[in-house]
Formats: sequence, structure tokens, C-alpha cells
Amino acid sequence: MPYSIMLDAGHGGRDPGAVFNGRQEKDDTLRLVLAIGEILANNGIDVQYTRTTDVYESPYQKAMKANNAGVDFFISIHRNSFPTDNVVSGVESLVYDLSGIKLQMAENINEQLEAVGFVNLGVKARPNLVVLRRTTMPAVLVEVGFINSDTDNLLFDNNFDDIAQAIASGILDTLEMDNIIDPPVYRIQVGAFRNPTYANRLLNELLEQDFPATIVDQDRFFRVQVGNFDTLDDAAAMEQRLKRAGYPTVIVSR
Repeated sequence: MPYSIMLDAGHGGRDPGAVFNGRQEKDDTLRLVLAIGEILANNGIDVQYTRTTDVYESPYQKAMKANNAGVDFFISIHRNSFPTDNVVSGVESLVYDLSGIKLQMAENINEQLEAVGFVNLGVKARPNLVVLRRTTMPAVLVEVGFINSDTDNLLFDNNFDDIAQAIASGILDTLEMDNIIDPPVYRIQVGAFRNPTYANRLLNELLEQDFPATIVDQDRFFRVQVGNFDTLDDAAAMEQRLKRAGYPTVIVSR
């Protein structure tokens, strides 16, 4: 099966994002996401979108859309901003923590964008961002230059196709499209129910405590599971948190 990716165009609708001289972040991100998605789809990726028009959804709604779709990766595209115009320029990518395939993907995307001409500001951990904290799959948020930097806007406009290709290439390089081997992914199961009402009740209870929980409908059971971890050590650490919170646990893999 091909990998599936949900692409998120940052902001939208009543939320313009960062604005500079009439330029709105939500417009740049949507245009870029649609271009990236076309390249990925042409390379055999199952591409889904949080939005394809100028509509607003909260970051939480976007994260839940990705979780419910069961995609393998979540990529959010943004433009950065700085309090003073034309002082800072460059690209940076944000991840929940500096580990696993999400870090590798973020680094690959940054390197590709650096080759286009952007300053590479590196990859940073941002565990408090909703689309990184609430998603249950590896997630990367890419800040494609500063919208209040004339240098970055010139790069963005004059090299748009190359930028879309760079981000897509960073993703594809990480997935090693010529030789895909699905790595194991670990989750912590805290309940399995035949009645979806009970599963949703437990899901909401876990989400209220900031546990990245989701429901997996499998073998006529609604399984409430937490996380999407690349390593068994990370899964074990989450399992200990859940145990301390009083939940029965078992680590499962797929």
C-alpha cells in the first residue's frame, strides 16, 4: 500500500495568519499545499488535505481530521513572521520532539529548501503546538520563509515551482520511494469495546488530559489507543504515564 499524507494549508477563512503589505499567509500556504500535493500524488502517495479552499478550521479540528483519516504523516505548511520587518529570513521546520522519522523528514525538507536559496534555520521542537501534539502520526510543520521579509517573498514568488518540488522531494526522500520498508509503529491500547459509545467516552477523557488518543475500528472492536511511536522506548514511556494516570495498558504494534 502507498503511504498516505495529509497536507495542511495553515490558517484559512477568517484567520489570515501573518499579514504583510496586504499579503496573507493563508493564501500562500493554500497555493503551495496544492502544488505539493500534486507532485506527491504523481509519485504514488495517497494525498489528503485539511482544506482546498479558503475556509477556517481550528488546529484541533485539523489534527482530529488527520487522526480520523488514519494517515501515515501530517505536513502543515506555514509562512513565518518576525516583530520587525526585513530583519530575519529563512526556513525552519517544527516537530513535537527531536526524534524519529519526523525529525528526519523535517531535516530533509529544510535541506531541499536551502538548495533553492533559503537560509536554513534548522528544526526545532514545539510540543505545545496543537497540530503537533494532538496528531497521532508523525507530524512536521514547515515555515516556508518569513512573510515580512522581502528577500523570502522574492524567493517564494520567483521559485514557487522549485519550492513545491523541494518540499515534496524532502518528503519522498524520507520515505525512500525506491525501496519502501514500513517500520514498526507502536501504540498503547487502553480499551477495546464493541459499543462505540464507550470507546468515545474513553477517547474524550484521554484527550481532555492531553493524551494523543484515537479510536481504531478493527475486527468489530473499537480500540482506544494512544500515540504513534517510532521506538519501543518512547511507547514504554507513554505507557508509564498512562499507568500512573490509572489506565490499564498494553503496547501494540502495526
